Amino acid sequence: MNLLTPFIVLIERRRLRGALAVALALLIAGLGLQTAQARPFADDRHARVARDLDDEITERRQSKAKWARDVNGVRHIQAIIVSDSPDPEMTELREHVLRIGGSVHAVHPAVHAITVQIKASQVRALSQRDDVVSVSPNRETQRTFSTLESMTGALTSNVRTYSSKTSYSGVDGTGIGIAVLDSGVMKSHDAFDNGLARVKRNVNMLNASLANWATGSGSTTSLTPGSSALTTYESAIAADSATTHDPYGHGTHVASVAAGRYYATVANAQDINGIAPNANIYDVRVLNDLGIGTLSDALEGIQWAIYHAKEYNIRVLNLSLAASSTESWQTDPLCVAVRSASAAGITVVVAAGNFGKNLLGQETYGRISSPGNDPSVITVGAANFKGTPARSDDVVNFFSSRGPTRGSTVDSSGVRRVDNLLKPDLVAPGNMIVGAAATKNTALTWNYLANFFNSVLVAPLGITATLAETQMLMSGTSIAAPAVAGTVALMLQANPGLTPPLIKAILQYTAQPLPNANLLQQGAGLLNVDGAILLSKALKTDLATKIAADGYSSGQTINAKSLPTPTSTVNGQTFNWSRIVFAGGAHVVSGSALFTKYQPIWDPRLTWASGVVRKRQVVYWSGTGIAANTFAKSFTDTAAPNQTLLSSGVVSANAMAGISSKVGKTGAFIPTYTLSGWLVSGSGLVLGTGLVLSEGLVLSEGLVLSEGLVLSEGLVLSEGLVLSEGLVLSEGLVLSEGLVLGEP
Repeated sequence: MNLLTPFIVLIERRRLRGALAVALALLIAGLGLQTAQARPFADDRHARVARDLDDEITERRQSKAKWARDVNGVRHIQAIIVSDSPDPEMTELREHVLRIGGSVHAVHPAVHAITVQIKASQVRALSQRDDVVSVSPNRETQRTFSTLESMTGALTSNVRTYSSKTSYSGVDGTGIGIAVLDSGVMKSHDAFDNGLARVKRNVNMLNASLANWATGSGSTTSLTPGSSALTTYESAIAADSATTHDPYGHGTHVASVAAGRYYATVANAQDINGIAPNANIYDVRVLNDLGIGTLSDALEGIQWAIYHAKEYNIRVLNLSLAASSTESWQTDPLCVAVRSASAAGITVVVAAGNFGKNLLGQETYGRISSPGNDPSVITVGAANFKGTPARSDDVVNFFSSRGPTRGSTVDSSGVRRVDNLLKPDLVAPGNMIVGAAATKNTALTWNYLANFFNSVLVAPLGITATLAETQMLMSGTSIAAPAVAGTVALMLQANPGLTPPLIKAILQYTAQPLPNANLLQQGAGLLNVDGAILLSKALKTDLATKIAADGYSSGQTINAKSLPTPTSTVNGQTFNWSRIVFAGGAHVVSGSALFTKYQPIWDPRLTWASGVVRKRQVVYWSGTGIAANTFAKSFTDTAAPNQTLLSSGVVSANAMAGISSKVGKTGAFIPTYTLSGWLVSGSGLVLGTGLVLSEGLVLSEGLVLSEGLVLSEGLVLSEGLVLSEGLVLSEGLVLSEGLVLGEP
């Protein structure tokens, strides 16, 4: 018996003006197959240069991009070069850059990449080297902008219950480290410090030489554990004693959503307990005083978190920031970095972006930001909880970015191949969330956002401004993401043996589908902390260790006890779990077998999207006096070995979802609630043997304007057009949903 996997190839209007989109074919994916032959990265020499960088070189225009600048009358660019050199130091590549008059600003072992500054005219020749995978501009990154506990299900008896604001029982994230890559975290705020400081480190990754376009040294930055070079580096980035940790104000609020604790003494202060109010926080600053940073700084921050992950028990990485990208997840440097983090056992949670509508008020698909377009991360959209703890009135926010992902590669025949992965993975509360507001550590001096937008972010709360107890409102997917990051900390406290891909699957499977929103708008549904903890506790606690040692084969038992009933009751409302899991980038799978039988895709070293299956493994430092398997040195990336990816008993929902059509509300556009209902009723194809799907609910190349669909072409952000996400306060402040141009 064969599984029919529908997909639609949608015709570009710019190629065939006015042509209607048509379904070309139904592909047959065989059952009982082993791993599909992994496609290598696109090997076209010209395609190695990112599209936005190539446009800059080709058009020779006076770009506003901050990664391009005239130096002494000659156009220079700052770029990230991803390499596949067998030398982890990339010595020959670095020496080549120096020989052609360029400079090396940073070496990123976690990505196997370097940040360079070279003449624009040298980019294409450099990309011809055999040890170069891709050349990307050093793009700008930007911030992506308790009731919270109650509405997410964190206060059910399955999670924790409170007897006072300082005493409770249940899981709270104790012992789990969350690294927050953002604009900084005010360590002295009472949300994180009331006698026991929970911001364990503050480090600042902002690279002054990059900001000033100064010449780099070109030397290696490999840091041997215990070496003087490491000591010097750590001293240079240490910001623990800074007077102001978060001058912009975004990172402190984000951290409080994930792990804030309510200790305020001000009478009218609001409860700002985060999801994991006793987790440890590691502040990795990669955004400046205005909430802006560079791709290179973000890579350094991710690398720092990976290096110290086992030392500090950093199990969660939150990135409430985004970068524009024209590239596929396969070559985008931020995507490569987060995959390294996942391979090292860190669960990466990323904001989807706030670009759900364009400047004309039209709903826009295909606007997932980087690195949210990577299949290994948990990409989070935003829901509007309408100011109530009840979940029955929740909707997906108008600003929350819709999928699919639109990064692309160009194959050896010169054909552009768009990723079109299903994203976001789920949604979480991200509208008018109250959280901690940063000030100076010693004086009541507001952060940039709270000062400049005081009338909309601070004043509506009506509370007395008291040092270390200040609060403000924020909205955006960047605020939704840390709610999921905090949930991951709770899950890991409940079961430390969970792996990053398994955690994502649990979050999706237990999510609550919201009515009237499709897979590309809400993913599997609304975050359900109650269900996530229940399902986590049912699984074995040695999974991660045994998987790392290749101790499981497909189909082996992984649950320690019977799986819970797949429903939750939150604030008096009982609902079914979605039972939806995204797999392979564009497939919907379901069934209890996902959590009773070992699925090889739970190995965090594997990344599977469409026909690409890669294995990324960490190489640790070793030697006298160095703790074994502790400090990451570099990573290897190869085609995955031949193996089954999904076991028997897994349910496929691809054929049931149908061909992708926005008008027909099928395929990727099927309402999540509808598809979930069918799965709950027992529909779907149960796989009799192991399975690898080559294609799924994939939107192909093109603009589906004939169906009223606005589909982004891959440039996720336009420089200078990004509004501060702290200003997205309510659905009523933008064009009403009812005024959006619909289908013709």
